[in-house]
Amino acid sequence: MKSIIQFQISKEGNYYTASGVDLPVVTQAKTLDELTRNIKEAVNLHLEGEDLTEYNLTPKPSVLINFELPNKVYA
Repeated sequence: MKSIIQFQISKEGNYYTASGVDLPVVTQAKTLDELTRNIKEAVNLHLEGEDLTEYNLTPKPSVLINFELPNKVYA
């Protein structure tokens, strides 16, 4: 059983987008703090009333966030 739910974060324009690796959950926000709150809320709503064993998850999984940094060109 998994104890971690993974999200990939990227930034396009003025918004950060978080896409679930393990769950079909996507959310966005203007700040990373707001995005963190949105991820927690989206995961809770997605899993509310669900049998976590069907997702192969432990009863209290953690959330792991991977942030993709843009490539910088240095001359």
